[in-house]
Amino acid sequence: MSKIEHNMSMTGDTPASISTTQKIASALGLLGLFILVLALANVNFPNKTLFLSLSLGLIAVGTIVFANDAYRGKHAGIKNDGVWFKSLTNRGLWAWFLGIGLTLFYIVLYWFPEYLGLRSEGENTGIISLFDPLSKLINGAPASQWFVYGTLYTLAILAFGYKFILKYRHNNYEILRTFSVMFFQLGFAFLIPEILIRLNQPYFNPANLWPLNYDLFAGYKLDEFFSAGTVGLLMFAFGIISIFVISPILTYKYGKRWYCSWVCGCGGLAETAGDPYRHLSDKSQFAWKVERWVIHSVLVFVVVMTIAVVYSFLGDDSKTTWLTQDVFLWGSGGFLTLFFALVMIFKRQELAKDAKYGAIGYFVVIMAIIGINYFSGNYKIFFFEGYQLRQWYGFLIGAAFSGVIGVGFYPIFGNRVWCRFGCPMAAVLGMQQRLFSKFRITTNGGQCISCGNCSTYCEMGIDVRAYAQKGENIIRSSCVGCGICSAVCPRGVLKLENGSRDNRINSEEVLLGNDVDLMDFLNQK
Repeated sequence: MSKIEHNMSMTGDTPASISTTQKIASALGLLGLFILVLALANVNFPNKTLFLSLSLGLIAVGTIVFANDAYRGKHAGIKNDGVWFKSLTNRGLWAWFLGIGLTLFYIVLYWFPEYLGLRSEGENTGIISLFDPLSKLINGAPASQWFVYGTLYTLAILAFGYKFILKYRHNNYEILRTFSVMFFQLGFAFLIPEILIRLNQPYFNPANLWPLNYDLFAGYKLDEFFSAGTVGLLMFAFGIISIFVISPILTYKYGKRWYCSWVCGCGGLAETAGDPYRHLSDKSQFAWKVERWVIHSVLVFVVVMTIAVVYSFLGDDSKTTWLTQDVFLWGSGGFLTLFFALVMIFKRQELAKDAKYGAIGYFVVIMAIIGINYFSGNYKIFFFEGYQLRQWYGFLIGAAFSGVIGVGFYPIFGNRVWCRFGCPMAAVLGMQQRLFSKFRITTNGGQCISCGNCSTYCEMGIDVRAYAQKGENIIRSSCVGCGICSAVCPRGVLKLENGSRDNRINSEEVLLGNDVDLMDFLNQK
């Protein structure tokens, strides 16, 4: 009986099923996960340190062995490997099972941690108790659901980062940036904050910047900083400097990729564990329009929330100092007005019509609410207490969007759902990249063969091939500079550059040229 071969390629081998070695590696990883499931079911392991090490070790070893067999010993370079024919990577049954499983895990993690074994009084149970030895070793306290999550998150980036490096080993840029996100996740996002807790200092992740770190200006966090003395003030000062100095300078020189693809933990997980799903991003114009409105609405929400929580924190007692509620409120309004005016005066030509209307609308709404509340004597800025806005933002954006949808829907909507549609940090850096940065992706349209690899594997839903066919530089606010489009191009058409701002946006088609050049050419003939 003949076997149907699912292969659209005119050359090359049919995508093969996983090998025996890969099956064994998968079994090892699943065995490690099974230990975590047993812990979740309140199985009391006699030696938690041993079984935790065994579980995490099996998951890591299984991933490494699988990656070695899949990529080592084979030619370097991108292979599609039947990605559109596998249930797990083409929204098939297994993809839905995985997506639902991840979503349920995030729901329990954020809102029902007691089912994971977290206890406010007494010793932890379940899966959280399994992580108690590691937590006590690092921060000196029993584990929380966030420590469990941070450990598994870091393990995923490290293990799948190794797989990513093997897969893209033909491209030095991919290797370097993967090592970078692995380093920042392990050191800055996981170890440093936990060690600070052990030293009785405020929890602080230097790599988590505002507005992604929406708690930076929360009242409880400001109290922690100011009560921690010099160390706390240095943390707070670093947070401020990162927003207004470090981030703008690096974005001007390198684009948003310095953060989104080299530092950010959200991007790190998307690039490593989420790599098999990057081709699932929606490339339609409708998705692009939704993306622009949603992500900038989230940014407006976090700005409004931040102004409200700082205003509430200042309170009446701070009126004896120079920074009163009134000074802060009108200072914020003045800064927003100045920024808006500068953009509209000097950069309006680079904004689409709907972007101009959206910016004007958001600006008018924010300033109107500030004025109405202030002159009416209602000191609940934006009609609600600051802590209420923070709670709503934390629930809707910080938890439901970034966690449940952002990661849980990897197998369905692609690996950058959060980064593309919801991350306020991506929105801020995107505006800077589009209007002020030197970063661009240059194209050589004469070399493009329209294979479509670049567009297929763009995780941000950009139709890269359309730019490449015209020889047009790619300057998009959503581009995170991951470089995969360049890595999968068989002709070397695409190149990531930090060039001069002169002629930065070039819409002339290289293949055909403009009318003047064409006439000159014909006249010479």
